[in-house]
Amino acid sequence: MDYNYESEHTKFIREFLEKNPQVAAKRLEARNMWWDKKLNKEEQKRFKESSDPMKPYVYFGG
Repeated sequence: MDYNYESEHTKFIREFLEKNPQVAAKRLEARNMWWDKKLNKEEQKRFKESSDPMKPYVYFGG
């Protein structure tokens, strides 16, 4: 079994990132914007308490 195999996709991505190092920085910037957030427990608690429970049979009038 050849463990040195590298797919065409992997080669493309590796070469692309080598030629465009700014992409890695943009990726981290976008990740920080959308995912790496500190959670406010009090705000989450208020949000959960303020939501109305879903009514049964929401797709039918009545």
